[in-house]
Amino acid sequence: MTDFVSDWNNELLTVPYAPLGLIAMPGCEELGKKVNNWLMKWHEQQAALDDTPLFSLMGYNRNDFLIEAQCPRFGTGEGKGMLKSSVRGYDIYILSDIGAYNMTYKMYGREVPMSPDDHYQDLKRVIAAIGGRAKRINVIMPMLYEGRQHRRTTRESMDCALALQELQSLGVSNFITFDAHDPRVQNAVPLMGFDSVKPSYQILKALFRKEYDLQINRDHMMIISPDEGAIDRNIFYSSVLGIDMGMFYKRRDYTRIVDGRNPIIAHEYLGDDVEGKDVLVSDDILSSGDSILDLARELKKRKANRIFAAVTFALFTNGLDAFNKAYEEGLISRIISTNLTYRTPELKAAPWFIEADMSKYISYIIASLNHDRSLSGLLNPYDRIKDLLGRYQEKQAENGFRLV
Repeated sequence: MTDFVSDWNNELLTVPYAPLGLIAMPGCEELGKKVNNWLMKWHEQQAALDDTPLFSLMGYNRNDFLIEAQCPRFGTGEGKGMLKSSVRGYDIYILSDIGAYNMTYKMYGREVPMSPDDHYQDLKRVIAAIGGRAKRINVIMPMLYEGRQHRRTTRESMDCALALQELQSLGVSNFITFDAHDPRVQNAVPLMGFDSVKPSYQILKALFRKEYDLQINRDHMMIISPDEGAIDRNIFYSSVLGIDMGMFYKRRDYTRIVDGRNPIIAHEYLGDDVEGKDVLVSDDILSSGDSILDLARELKKRKANRIFAAVTFALFTNGLDAFNKAYEEGLISRIISTNLTYRTPELKAAPWFIEADMSKYISYIIASLNHDRSLSGLLNPYDRIKDLLGRYQEKQAENGFRLV
């Protein structure tokens, strides 16, 4: 990990592509401030260039990378994008959380929560307000807009692919998302940079900091994939942690559709015995959470020990009551998720919830792109996880199962 950070810091001593500008869309203000703080901290490393004409001429001697943008609404709900300062010649990075339903606006006197469609429309408005004056536009949308509608069967729309093509036509050069449901959707925009980043390292780091007594070996722990769609990410965890993996597959009733999906009839398990073992289950999105709870019940029937669920986006569309009850009953031990989308204050305060802060990682990505550096070292966390696991086990031996 030390070598990685050291090499990366040396890369920051190069001249950036253009002056960096960061726009945090409504709902991303908190994350935007954290990312800005990290960028400003690393920016100080270039203080050696402070006296050169290039440094002042290109606008690098700034106290803040954040650029204020607003999307005010008319009484009918129509809106417009506005920038509070010039972005001419800047390398712009726009943070957009399409899941920030806590943001509202007034329409005909009523308070209306912002839907993913509203957030996406506001993103386009801000790009339109830039008006081609920026040197480059990059979009960081952690939760991919309409990402779960990733393939077309019969008469269906392909909203995600259409949105990506629309952003490309608006002049977006790079698009960064996290744990896309199916990253093959990037085939819709072969001429635009598209990266789907997995937060595996940050999630494990957050788990290790809260749970000091995990015995990460084949005798005491297993990885379980909740369905066939999540196999890839669970195989990765299994490989990097050196433990066995099992999986469930969902038997569905394809004659009916309930809440937009075919209802699950049963969870069928394939794999080794889980009796007495801690279990880590990984998936991209926890929506209502019903599937995770059903899976936990199936694992408990098979006498699994503690159950940890790691998800990139914890939405809890049906509220927290079922999970509070499951925690009290010992069904679920922890839910680990990121701060890449909106989390309610109740969720943050829940004793079973662990949050992985992604602001530093996003800052690494932005700084690397701004300096025209490869993202390969950031996108493959295998070596960093191995190093993290080694340090975790060393701390366990040194000071009573506590990772410092």
